[in-house]
Amino acid sequence: MSCALRSSVVLSGAAMLLASSSAAVAGAKCSNKSVTTVAYKQESKETKLDIIDTAVKAGSFKTLAAALKAAGLVETLKGKGPFTVFAPTDEAFAKLPAGTVETLLQPENKDKLVAILTYHVVVGNVKAADVVKLKSAETVLGQTVAIDATDGVKINNANVVKADIDCGNGVIHVIDTVLLPRE
Repeated sequence: MSCALRSSVVLSGAAMLLASSSAAVAGAKCSNKSVTTVAYKQESKETKLDIIDTAVKAGSFKTLAAALKAAGLVETLKGKGPFTVFAPTDEAFAKLPAGTVETLLQPENKDKLVAILTYHVVVGNVKAADVVKLKSAETVLGQTVAIDATDGVKINNANVVKADIDCGNGVIHVIDTVLLPRE
């Protein structure tokens, strides 16, 4: 590393630098010159969990988590994003006809499962205040979902029961019905 004058900040993990953070100064030698590095310690802001970890921690998305794993989409939704996910609860999956979830989780139905799950995802960080201004949104699948905010918020035929769950790589809006794309 060159001893040229630089602005460098040492971050601890993925912590964000806060202006009010306390600083620790450490000395180091480089070609007989003393270099000072300032390390900032994060004090008050926690790093937010990604969409997957947030859903798993909530405990009401076990079926969704299993489906994302079977579809091979876990790493995608742990990625940078941002993503907006309309997340059906376990109760929403239970509304599907008997045997549907089990059938979808079988390896030979992976393509159909991926289509259903990507129909629940929109690229970007779309908060409830923005959703209510829209009439539709294009999903990762490439199909649009209808949005109706006249009496609460509906995505197609699903009610948004909890909005704006902030995640490190996007936002989750909880819905009470699984969205099914056109075939």
